[in-house]
Amino acid sequence: MSSSYIIIGASGGIGSQLVADLESCGHNLLLGYHNEKLDAISSKSKFAPVEATNFDSVMSLVEQGINEFGQIDGLINLPGSIILKPPHLITEKEFHATVDINLKSAFACIRAAGKLMQKSSVLLMSSAAVSIGLGNHEMIVAAKAGIESMVRSASKTYARKELRFNAIAPSLTNTPLSKNIVNNPISLKASEKMHPVGRIGVPKDISNAIKFLIDPKNNWITGQTLSVDGGMSSTK
Repeated sequence: MSSSYIIIGASGGIGSQLVADLESCGHNLLLGYHNEKLDAISSKSKFAPVEATNFDSVMSLVEQGINEFGQIDGLINLPGSIILKPPHLITEKEFHATVDINLKSAFACIRAAGKLMQKSSVLLMSSAAVSIGLGNHEMIVAAKAGIESMVRSASKTYARKELRFNAIAPSLTNTPLSKNIVNNPISLKASEKMHPVGRIGVPKDISNAIKFLIDPKNNWITGQTLSVDGGMSSTK
């Protein structure tokens, strides 16, 4: 049975994999885009412009999805960033940019879902770094930890509407966003050693977890952050 999903941030490595996986299952998709070209990602899905950090824009995207499909079974927010610097080197501009693309975009999705959706699921992206103390990660964990807290609160606030809120907390994943690390042999080897399974993640790892959490059959799972990190955050 097909479901209908809205994906914000579909052009990235995880997003493009998720689109391919959901389309292969016959699901209906509305892909929100900013400046990116999505034609190469999908010839089957619907497209609509969205500014992920703008409340009204995200609200309009969800309204369009409801008008297009009727019931929306899931809203997935994938935009994110990587900034690895000690706090004394973080500029105020970098601070606001990181909070906006990670935390504000997630809040915008919760806000839109709470107003417009019911019997549905919202999936947000955290980071494995939230659970452990990694040097130079202060900026990104400040934003991502807020997402995990919002997931817990929203799952209570909107339970009466049968809305579920969950997050994925991946470790380093081989995507264009992480190319500066992945393409550096020394950094890549060090990262691989941090993971008990001996490798970093690939987009399929994250897509599989997202599909599980947004599946309407798994409607007893809410308020959770699922670590998909090769065991990094739970082992020494």
